[in-house]
Amino acid sequence: MKIETHQIKDTKIAEVISTDMLIRTIEDGSDLLGNLYYQDSDKIIVHAENITPDFFDLKTRLAGEILQKFSNYRVRLAIVGDFTQYSGKSFNAFMVESNKAGQINFVRSVSEALSKLSKQ
Repeated sequence: MKIETHQIKDTKIAEVISTDMLIRTIEDGSDLLGNLYYQDSDKIIVHAENITPDFFDLKTRLAGEILQKFSNYRVRLAIVGDFTQYSGKSFNAFMVESNKAGQINFVRSVSEALSKLSKQ
């Protein structure tokens, strides 16, 4: 796992880069959050391919549990990927609501993630 730091004006954004599955469990999500938070990152980009597909099935409650931790610590998160394979009504509604609030964002590109996370 590599952390690439993007600096946009006064905003520091950490992008997690890996070829491995990094988040399989609630604990994995908590560990990643804790490690990056400890490194003074409060805006994070994670790629969807680094997250277990179970995360995107809302019935597992994995997404809710992990994303609640990010919200509790006030860490803004952008998940980058192609979400068309997760086309259920519930997940689509969840993405729309998350993107409206702005704390958790589901985006298609790193540039879109940087744009969203660099706005206050």
